[in-house]
Amino acid sequence: MGRGHLEMGGVSVRVAAIFPGQGSQLVGMGADVARNSAAAAELFERASELLGYDLLALQEGGPEERLRETQYSQPAIFTTNLAYYYAVGDILQPVVSAGHSFGEFCSLTVSGAVRFDDALAMVDERGKAMQYAAELAPGGMSAVLGLQAAQIREIVERRNAQSAQRVQLANYNSPTQIVLSGDRAALQAVGETMLAAGAKRIVPLNVSGAWHSALMQPAVERFAGAVAAGEFAVPRIDVVSNVDARAYRDVPTIRRNLIRSITQEVRWHDTAMRLLEYDLDVVVEFGATPVLGPLMKRLGGAPEVVNVSDLAGVDRLRAMLASPRWAASPSEKAGSGA
Repeated sequence: MGRGHLEMGGVSVRVAAIFPGQGSQLVGMGADVARNSAAAAELFERASELLGYDLLALQEGGPEERLRETQYSQPAIFTTNLAYYYAVGDILQPVVSAGHSFGEFCSLTVSGAVRFDDALAMVDERGKAMQYAAELAPGGMSAVLGLQAAQIREIVERRNAQSAQRVQLANYNSPTQIVLSGDRAALQAVGETMLAAGAKRIVPLNVSGAWHSALMQPAVERFAGAVAAGEFAVPRIDVVSNVDARAYRDVPTIRRNLIRSITQEVRWHDTAMRLLEYDLDVVVEFGATPVLGPLMKRLGGAPEVVNVSDLAGVDRLRAMLASPRWAASPSEKAGSGA
C-alpha cells in the first residue's frame, strides 16, 4: 500500500487517514466493498481464518445485539475500517494517521508499524479482555453536552475525593463533548451535579462496560500479554497517539500507550488539533459511521473532511484524489509540521 503523500503534477496532496472505534458499527457494514474489492475481500477472508468465525457473515446478518458486544464489535470495526482504506488502492498515500481508541490499531497497520495478523490478534484479545472486565465490574458511560472540560474535570475530581465509587473522563472528543466512564451510581450522581452546574444534557451511552476507566483494570494484564506477543516497528508515516497526542517515534512507546488506553482517557480533541499541524489538504475518515469527521469539521482551520463508509465512498475518494482540481492547489508544501 502507498505511503507518504500523493504527487500529482508537482503538487503534493496532503492526506490524513483517521479511524473510528467502538460504537461505529452497523449491521451490513463492509459487505458491498467486500463484494467489489479484491483487497477488501481478502482482508475479511483472512480475518475470518484468524478469528475462527465468519466475520463478514456476522456483519451482514447480525443480529445487532451480537455485533454490539465488545468482543465482536472491535474486530469487526477494525477489519471494516481497513477494508475501506485498502479498497481505495495506491492512489491513497497519507502523510499522517490517527484512530480513536482501538481505531489506532488501524493507523498502526496502514503505517507499517504492525502486520494485519498481529493487529487483529491484539484487537480480538482486547475486546475479550474488556468484556471480561465489564462482567467483573459492571459500569457505564455518559456523554456530557454543553459544559466546558475544565468544569467537568473539577466536578469529577471533587466527587472522587468524596466517594469510593469513581468516575473519570473517558473521551475528550471536543471542548463541549466529553464522555465520562465509571460506576453507574456514581455516573448518575455526578451527572446531576453537572446539570446543576449548567450542562445542557447528560446522555447515557448504550455500552456494556465502563471503557477507559479504572474498572477496566482487570483487562490490562490479559491485554498486555497480547501486546507483548505482537511484533512492532517504527511507523513509516506519522501516527498520532490518542493517549498523549504525540506522533510515535519508538516501539516501546507504542506498546506502552496501547496498554494505557485500556484505562486512560482518549484525548481525541488534542489528537485532532495535532493533525491540523500537518498542513493538510483533506482528512478522510474510514468507518461505517461518520464519527470523527464531524468533530474535525468544527475545528478552526480544518481542511476538507470526507467519510468513506461504503463502496460509493471508496469510488468518490478515488475520483477526488485523481481530480485535476488538485493541480490548482498551492505549490507543494514542505515539512510535516510536527
